[in-house]
Amino acid sequence: MNNEIRTLEPKALWNNFADLNAVPRGSKKEEKVIQFMVDFGNKLNLKTIVDPVGNVIIKKPASKGMENRKTIVMQSHLDMVHQKNSDTIFDFDTEGIKMKIEGDWVKAEGTTLGADNGLGVAAIMSVLASKDIKHPAIEALFTIDEETGMTGAMGLQAGYLDGEILLNLDTEEDDEIDIGCAGGIDITATNTYNEVHTPSNSIGFKISVTGLNGGHSGMDIHKGLGNANKIMNRVLYEVQDYIRISEINGGSLRNAIPRESFAIISVYKSQKDIFLKKIKKISKEIKLEFKTADPNLEISYPEIETPKKVMTAISQTSLLKVIYAAHNGVYRMSNDMEDLVETSNNIARVIVKDELIKILCLTRSSVESSKNDLANALKATFEMVGYNVALSGSYPGWKPNTDSLILNVLTDTYQKLFKSKANVVACHAGLECGILGTNYPEMDMISFGPTIQGAHSPDERASIKSSQKFWNFLIEILENIPLRK
Repeated sequence: MNNEIRTLEPKALWNNFADLNAVPRGSKKEEKVIQFMVDFGNKLNLKTIVDPVGNVIIKKPASKGMENRKTIVMQSHLDMVHQKNSDTIFDFDTEGIKMKIEGDWVKAEGTTLGADNGLGVAAIMSVLASKDIKHPAIEALFTIDEETGMTGAMGLQAGYLDGEILLNLDTEEDDEIDIGCAGGIDITATNTYNEVHTPSNSIGFKISVTGLNGGHSGMDIHKGLGNANKIMNRVLYEVQDYIRISEINGGSLRNAIPRESFAIISVYKSQKDIFLKKIKKISKEIKLEFKTADPNLEISYPEIETPKKVMTAISQTSLLKVIYAAHNGVYRMSNDMEDLVETSNNIARVIVKDELIKILCLTRSSVESSKNDLANALKATFEMVGYNVALSGSYPGWKPNTDSLILNVLTDTYQKLFKSKANVVACHAGLECGILGTNYPEMDMISFGPTIQGAHSPDERASIKSSQKFWNFLIEILENIPLRK
């Protein structure tokens, strides 16, 4: 199937994407893809550097006649989000992504595709390898670990780059030019609880919340998609008088809206009928609420072997109440940019097992004070019931600059090529521009990319037609980079 991808136009872009997708490249597991990029740069006889944290920088001189243009940094991240459907057998650590074509879309077989940000990486590789594209001097910056902490961007020190303009190729709508993004902070709430032997005359059930669309916890947070952790908690809360919780395992990565959650519980045999009546009712109500946003939502509750141990009643009540109270979704919309989510939270992961509770969130905001406000609200919520809360991995947003010189180049180029105006926006995702700007504050930055849908979920797909449009746009931009002063 991957060979079929290689026949798509532009061939250079899709062939480099196929080569990249053959290399395992999960966040914090980038050793193989770092070596892949080093080998790629060395094969082209270009100056190739790996900085102390693992970012790869490849430098290419200007093409003939473009030597007097400003040096540009072309930037994308090497890592990808690892998500797969529960029934998909796949090892992200050893296997390459299995791709397929469906109409105008390139997709993967039951896993994330890696178009975020693999198409950006592949585009930069194609420019580096080209012999006929006109371009100024290029510093290609391939960062690591963007998806789970942005440690690559944070670790990039001053002095590695000389470029005056940065082209970040990591947005996901081909008619948008991005000039700002959200910052973020990780919130981890933990608590211990006492287990007791399951009451006698109990039976076991496994409650499963599956079939949700999931998606990007920034770009998709406003779409009203179901969060499996919140839905599971709602179900458990409704039947709490008849159950005792043994385990919960919900969600996966902080930056992905949870698609699945599973709970193992016990129910007194004498209360089985009323439990089934209650859970059937609440499941029907929730499915009706999400019939448009998540039409494939399923809530199942088959009888299983009775668990040996369960939470105490007090710990169970505390857990269900605190997850119910913790904010999930949009917290505040921007007053300055229309339809922009300013601040949000994703309750990404809930684990209850072996007397330990762990709840992982990712809070985002384009306004630092608002980010801290929501983080403090969540911290207070968890601490009120005795949880320990750690705030970590904070990174800044990217403040929009409407007077940007490169913004004018892109808007003019877009109008010329496509006979329409591009949408100049800020996004609720965590682009690396704000972080890179801390050590390179004078660098003029912009972000754009091809249309990608369903990022961070197994439904991730990249538009073939849009990728051609993106490629043509990029080539035209490179030819129109301003002269040095």
